[in-house]
Amino acid sequence: MLTRVKSAVAGFMGGIMAGGGSGGGGHTGSDMPLKFPYMRPDFLGLSPDEIECSADHMARPILILKETRRLPWATGYAEVINAGKSALNEDQACCEVVVARRSEGLVFHYWALFDGHAGSGAAVVASRLLQHHIACQLQAVIEILRNLASLPPTVLGAPASPCNTPPQPRFFTEKKIQHESLVIGAIENAFKEMDAQIEREKQVFNITGGCTALTVVYLLGKLYIGNAGDSRAIIVRNNEIVPMSTEFTPESERQRLQFLGFMQPHLLGHEFTHLEFPRRIQRKEVGKRMLYRDFTMNGWAYKTIGNEDLKFPLIYGEGKKARVLATIGVTRGLGDHDLKVHDSNIYIKPFLSCCPEVKVYNLIQYEHGADDVLVMGTDGLWDVLSNQEVAEAVTTFLANCDPDDLHRYTMAAQDLVMRARGVLRDRGWRITNERLGSGDDISAFIIPLMYGNRQP
Repeated sequence: MLTRVKSAVAGFMGGIMAGGGSGGGGHTGSDMPLKFPYMRPDFLGLSPDEIECSADHMARPILILKETRRLPWATGYAEVINAGKSALNEDQACCEVVVARRSEGLVFHYWALFDGHAGSGAAVVASRLLQHHIACQLQAVIEILRNLASLPPTVLGAPASPCNTPPQPRFFTEKKIQHESLVIGAIENAFKEMDAQIEREKQVFNITGGCTALTVVYLLGKLYIGNAGDSRAIIVRNNEIVPMSTEFTPESERQRLQFLGFMQPHLLGHEFTHLEFPRRIQRKEVGKRMLYRDFTMNGWAYKTIGNEDLKFPLIYGEGKKARVLATIGVTRGLGDHDLKVHDSNIYIKPFLSCCPEVKVYNLIQYEHGADDVLVMGTDGLWDVLSNQEVAEAVTTFLANCDPDDLHRYTMAAQDLVMRARGVLRDRGWRITNERLGSGDDISAFIIPLMYGNRQP
């Protein structure tokens, strides 16, 4: 097992192997048709030749929205391909105004970034379909969302009491559910439905790999930011930074993963231990006391090492090199249904969650200016730039632009991606202060918030 794990770690430290979707071999799906062809975002309006030119790993041209094109709210967007990690840009993006129900006139604005791994298939499918799953979930509660004067009913279809009849006394408490909780639930269920559809359709279509997903839904005066993975969203408002997402990594979700390994040890395949140690244990250390951490612990304690502790840790490595089952560096997302530990029959998917964390931002509570924005980015941006650096870069750039220029947000996104990519030098891509630039795919939206205040 140790040899297999070492091989897996070596192959995955820079990211999941390009063909790692099927792990232990077997049917790869390469002889199946694609659900959707590979593409760059439709709103970029690129020709096939332009898409081919954009995949230059040496020049790494930054793609932006053409001046003749506009996105809702004058949203800015920019992207750049990786420095050679994968043949294609595995990020995908979507920006649409979606009709939840035409007869009701209810629409929502939608922005999304998907960071693919082990192929672009899952990211392409999610970028085409997730918004429709959200619309479908919202359709079921449209009438309730329209009636903001009354709290959502606990039971649908219950007979209504006459107006002059006092309510019957109840001998139990009943939670008061707010309308925004229904929207959050709709987004959460949409992610689950999207993941289930990918799993079903992998039987008939070639849908490779998996992807993280970061979505923003604007509905009835509020932004709903849903995140499953390690992409990030922040609001930059009047020189203040408001984080609007949490990254889900092996380290941030350690206790959830360890608890699952403890409760269902068969998922570890008798090859891994759910306990965490500061380093790998050597056989000569059996019987000695070593620092360890279990799912119940934030701190560390000592335990006597036994033979079972010689197994490879469920979570191994630190920071961007941390991996679950020596394989994958993100713990939430879509797809990855057939991903296995290298050269084994141990599936990774049971440890991965498709459920997003959804945070809410009430646009109506603030009067936003032209330079107040929501920044969305895949991890290629945030790996090299901090929240503060991103906020300062965007604020400085917009301050030097004509406030009436609707293309200013696209130019700000281009500047931001350029700062993260850097310049190619003798020692690779370098950014400010000769720090290493991002070699990953980078995608970024800059969404001006003042347009939310103008919505009916």
